[in-house]
Formats: sequence, structure tokens, C-alpha cells
Amino acid sequence: MRRRGADMEREMLRDFGYVSKVCEEWGMPLLAMVYGRGKDMNQYDPKIVAHCARLGAELGADIVKVPHTGDIESFAKAIEGCPIPVVIAGGPKMKTEREVLEMVYGAIKAGAKGLSVGRNIFQARDRIKMVKALSLIVHEEADVEAAIKILE
Repeated sequence: MRRRGADMEREMLRDFGYVSKVCEEWGMPLLAMVYGRGKDMNQYDPKIVAHCARLGAELGADIVKVPHTGDIESFAKAIEGCPIPVVIAGGPKMKTEREVLEMVYGAIKAGAKGLSVGRNIFQARDRIKMVKALSLIVHEEADVEAAIKILE
């Protein structure tokens, strides 16, 4: 049988379980970043994302961070079986700020509870305005057009 996943997957899952146990003992919430890794694996594949989200929940995370699958329908399907809040990773640097806003808007519409974005904020023309625009989408259910106005 062909092995899939990262070379250190067994150790990472063992460590995840240990950290989960300690967080529970301390009463500390656990955010797990779970991405599909390995040769010939597409970490954005909705089946892989669904598996990762569910794995995070089953190993004791309180919130799980996974890659966005690329569209509302596939992401909604990927996270529908996850019993804990899901946040999206920011992914690679996007060509436009609108693309970032559209990804986040789609993820929230699909059921994500938030985002964990780095470079697409840090490398924005105005980081503060970008955070405000994203916050508008996540916390006030604004659409992309309303968020774009903040960036202007």
C-alpha cells in the first residue's frame, strides 16, 4: 500500500495528541493548523481539507485552521462534518486585494468562523485598512464591495 502524508506524520500526530491532552488539563484552548502534506498530495483538495478538519477536531483541537479549497461550495462541503470552528489559512500571496477579500467572503459564506492570514495582510498596500476590510466581512457580514470601499 502506498503511504500518503508527510514523512514525520506519525510523530506530528503523536505530539498533537500530547499537546491536546496538556491543553485540556490546563484549561487552555487549542488551535490546530492541519494541512495535507506529502508527495503528490494537493492540500487544497476538498477531500483532504475535510479529512484535516475532522482530524483536528478528533485529536482535541478547539479550533482548526485549514487551507481554503477555492470556492464556496467545495469549502462548505469540506467543513460540514467538522464539529468545531474552522478558520482559513491565508495561502500564497494573491495578485490583488480583491482576491483576498473574495476568498475570505466565500469562506465565511461557506461556514468558516474566521481567518488566520499573514502575508496577504502584511504585504497589502495598507495593512490597517486591509484588517478593517477583513473584519467587516467576518464580524459584520459585509460583502466584498463594502469591504473594498475601506481600501479606497
